[in-house]
Amino acid sequence: MSVVPAQAVAGASPGAGAWSEDGEAAPLAPRAGLVPALGAVYRAQLSRARVARIPLLFVATFQSVGIMVLLRGVVDGGAPARSVVSGSAVLVVAFVALNLLAQYFGQLRAGGGLDHYATLPVPPAAVVLGAAAAYASFTVPGTVVTAVTGCVLFQLPMANLWVLAAVLPLAGAALSGLGAALGLLAPRQELATLCGQLGMSAALLLGVLPPDGMPAVIGWARDLLPSTYGVEALARSFDPHPDWVAVGADLGVCAAVGVLSLAVATWAYRRAATR
Repeated sequence: MSVVPAQAVAGASPGAGAWSEDGEAAPLAPRAGLVPALGAVYRAQLSRARVARIPLLFVATFQSVGIMVLLRGVVDGGAPARSVVSGSAVLVVAFVALNLLAQYFGQLRAGGGLDHYATLPVPPAAVVLGAAAAYASFTVPGTVVTAVTGCVLFQLPMANLWVLAAVLPLAGAALSGLGAALGLLAPRQELATLCGQLGMSAALLLGVLPPDGMPAVIGWARDLLPSTYGVEALARSFDPHPDWVAVGADLGVCAAVGVLSLAVATWAYRRAATR
C-alpha cells in the first residue's frame, strides 16, 4: 500500500504512468513535495510502530526508572542527582530513536524494503525524516514519566520541566539521525543491530553516570555523544537559578548535531537505495 496521499500527486496528468495511444510511455506522475510526503510517511510509520513498538517503549521506561532506583542508594542529591535524572530521561529517547531505528533500517535494507520506498514518488529526505519523527514521537510519554519519577525520587524541582519540550525533539532528531545512518550504512543487518545497541549503551554509561571524576578520555567521548547536550540542558534546568544562556547553547549544539545526523542519514538512504 502506498504511503503517499492522493493530494501529493494531484498535479499528475490523467494518463500519467499509462501508455499513450501511439504506444509510447506516458510521463510518470511528478515527485511529491517534501512536506506532504513527509506527513504521509510519518503517519504510515506511526501507525505501523504503534502496535510493534509500544511494548518496547514500556521496556525503555521501566529500564530508565529502574536505573534511577538503583542509583538512589548511592546518589543523595546535588549535581550527581541532576545528571542521573536527566540522563535517564534522555536514555528513553536513545533506546527508541537510536537503537530501534538502527534495527529498523537495517531490517529494511536487508529485506529489500528500500526498493518499495524507491518506487514511490517521495524525496529520500521524507522517508528518513518521517521514520525518525515517528520513532521519536513514541519517546514522549516515557521520557515525561521518567523525568517526573526522577524528580520525586531525588527531590528535584519540577518547575522547569517544560525544557523537555525542547530537549525531546532536538535530542530525538540527533539520535534518530544517528540511528538511521547506522542502520543504512551497516553492511549487514546483524551489524546494524549491534551498532544500535552499542550506541544505546554509550548513552547509558556516558549520559546517566555523573561526569564528575570521570577520566579525561571518557569526558571527550561524552562530548562526542549527541545526547550529551540534551542531558546537560535538562540537568541545568534543575538548578535553583538556571543559566539559561548555557541551556540555550546546549540546545543549539543539539540542534546542529541533529541537522547534521539527519543529513548523513538522508545521504546513506540514497546510497543504500541505489546500490
